[in-house]
Amino acid sequence: MIEMRKSRVLKKLRAGGNVSCIKINLADPRVCEMAALAGFDCVWVDQEHISQNWTALEASVWATKAHDTDLLVRVPRGAYNNYIKPLELDATGIMVPHILSLADAEAIVYHTRFHPVGRRAIDGGNADGGYTGVDFNRYLAQANEQRFVILQIEDPEPLDELEAIAALPGYDMLFFGPGDFSQGIGAPGVWDHPKLMETRTRIAEVAKKYGKFAGTVGSPANLKELNAMGYRLVSIGADVVGLKNYFTSLLQAFDNSSPAGNNSYIEKQ
Repeated sequence: MIEMRKSRVLKKLRAGGNVSCIKINLADPRVCEMAALAGFDCVWVDQEHISQNWTALEASVWATKAHDTDLLVRVPRGAYNNYIKPLELDATGIMVPHILSLADAEAIVYHTRFHPVGRRAIDGGNADGGYTGVDFNRYLAQANEQRFVILQIEDPEPLDELEAIAALPGYDMLFFGPGDFSQGIGAPGVWDHPKLMETRTRIAEVAKKYGKFAGTVGSPANLKELNAMGYRLVSIGADVVGLKNYFTSLLQAFDNSSPAGNNSYIEKQ
């Protein structure tokens, strides 16, 4: 009997572990495969801000699942099928940005979970259902169990309903986005703003209180602090940051080289 591929992220989280994650901005599946080969539990790609078309996304799914790495897709806000197409391509999870209210969160669960949790549109003839190879009812049950849905809190508006959102059944994780949140409170880029720091702590606390996982972005410098705070999935770094830093370091060789050194190199070619 064909079964759905199990989520590495959910297995690790449910066992009490912390998940390693990196964001990939470049729409090239080879970069996703490099991250998977490096050993990350989760690779995060983006359709909200990046021109990640469906063909590239499908290839990124193949590139990561070949190495038992989960692919997380941040979806654009819009029609319900924007949310379910990545799952049907066999991405392991989706993150929905800018959750603004309890009603908003309820609508996401309704559209992304099958019966009896929600009313996600059913196909079953795509990669996640083994192209109809997974038994129909097992497909519905396994999709609800082995595919994760993340709600991103990155605005001040939903904070009054945060406990109710955290208590809502049918999704797996609250993800704090400090960038847009800092802008929303009128302090863009002020990472130590009291309201931002308070909210970051509060999201981790309410997630744990209501049986949800907590996720956010961070860096190697504050990873342990975030883990201790209760954040179990932390995305640290991005491919574009690494490349930018690498290119900058290479240019230093030109900045620090002497004319004689450059001539010497040319003469050897």
